[in-house]
Amino acid sequence: MKATLIIHTKAVYDDGSIVEMTVWAVPMQVQGSGHGFKYSLFYGRDGRRIVGYDNEAGKGDHRHLDGDETAYSFSTIEQLIEDFKADVRRRRAN
Repeated sequence: MKATLIIHTKAVYDDGSIVEMTVWAVPMQVQGSGHGFKYSLFYGRDGRRIVGYDNEAGKGDHRHLDGDETAYSFSTIEQLIEDFKADVRRRRAN
């Protein structure tokens, strides 16, 4: 069984910032994550990541906010996207 792309979206805002979300269903759990998804959610501008959520092998589920990396408690893809979008909205409001 191969990985299956289930979400890929990319948007570029007028200020040049980018939001890109990619989620794969994978046949085996990513090392450090307790689910069958591999994901990378990115919001940034001028080559700098402002918000990022991913589950890099060995690191497990985590997020990057303004340069700080913290663990993220994954529950569902829908909640993951909702949490990511909420962090992006907060950063865009500043």
